[in-house]
Amino acid sequence: MAAGDHQIALSVRAHDRVGRRRTDQAWLDETWADPETRVLLLAGGRFPVSADRTAVDWRSPDQAPAGQRVFLGEQHGVARFAVLLDEPPGDAEAERWAGFRAVGPNLSVDDAGLLVHAVALAEWHLAHRHCPRCGGRLETAAAGHVLTCPDCGKQQFPRTDPAVIMLVTDGERALLGRQPSWPEGRYSTLAGFVDPGESLEQAVAREVAEEVGVEVTDVTYFGNQPWPFPASLMVGFMARAVTTEINVDGEEIEHARWFSREEMRAEAEAGTLVLPGGISISRSLIEAWYGGPLPGSW
Repeated sequence: MAAGDHQIALSVRAHDRVGRRRTDQAWLDETWADPETRVLLLAGGRFPVSADRTAVDWRSPDQAPAGQRVFLGEQHGVARFAVLLDEPPGDAEAERWAGFRAVGPNLSVDDAGLLVHAVALAEWHLAHRHCPRCGGRLETAAAGHVLTCPDCGKQQFPRTDPAVIMLVTDGERALLGRQPSWPEGRYSTLAGFVDPGESLEQAVAREVAEEVGVEVTDVTYFGNQPWPFPASLMVGFMARAVTTEINVDGEEIEHARWFSREEMRAEAEAGTLVLPGGISISRSLIEAWYGGPLPGSW
């Protein structure tokens, strides 16, 4: 089962990244000087939002404080930058700043697409200050998309950690699990990172077996979603269970159970089952199997 009519949040192309311009410093300087250019301020994963918390509060370049400048691209003919700040805003403005998890479901596709690009770069810059080869201090190039070591010349590029996220079914039922830290009633699809030298399909089978003791086959691609918290690409799959007995690992998964469509709907309506929010590919996987929208979310 593929995504089909189920649009996966954060996977829509929201802007032209204009990669060819990242090394054109004269053009970047000219574009930054244009008062029509819009700038996103980002500090510690937080950014300014509108009063109703449904939109990013974009600034003009002359309103942007000093910080690491990165070029995001163009959207509807308008250049977009982000300025990465070391410190979050002061108390006077702090209430007008928010994190993506808090306001993401309320943002437009345009704002959300630019944000995941900016957040991914910000997380990468934060985690990569020194050259992994020689320890030299890295310098920014290509409008924030490359880091270069002046000592050994080694270049570093933004990294993405592939992770699989899968809905396991036995035809009539779907398997969901919960982590120990989650509130009562919260369940989601299984997920895990891909090991080195492992295919995505192999990772699906291994993670399901490790987390809940179920063997699967017929692993089929569903869709994918960027998830830069801090640097993941969630690759969604459907898988068919060969065995149905559950044996949770007790570490990553505290409890797992099979849900029929009727049970899932009834418990979601009653609030005893709390499913992932619509911004997560997990929700898309569940509703694609269920056959339509379900009530309630995190």
